Amino acid sequence: MRSSTAPRALVALLADLVCVLAFVVIGRADHGTGTALTAIASTAWPFVVGTALGWVVTLAWTSPARIWPTGVFVWAVTVAGGMALRLVTGEGAPLSFVVVTSLFLAVTMLGWRAVALLVGKRRRDRA
Repeated sequence: MRSSTAPRALVALLADLVCVLAFVVIGRADHGTGTALTAIASTAWPFVVGTALGWVVTLAWTSPARIWPTGVFVWAVTVAGGMALRLVTGEGAPLSFVVVTSLFLAVTMLGWRAVALLVGKRRRDRA
């Protein structure tokens, strides 16, 4: 990774992880299952691992803000990887959970990229 792209890639990775953590915190609070740090970590880790895997598989650091293909594939690997790890560890992945997870993470992980692209376009148009 070039040093000029490293800060943007780090910010983008953190944005994806914030999306995952927001999903976990909102879900746990909504279901009244507790928002203690250990509870959040136990729910979040499969999706954090999925996000990291998505970044590696897609080489996301090369164009982290692109919706296609970077964002779509990072999102897909995050969801698939997180669900697979939940199944392997016995946590389960009921269809309703898969649907809600997929939709929430799609809106947030692709949404921040859409906003970043619009802001970048506006800046370029002003220049």
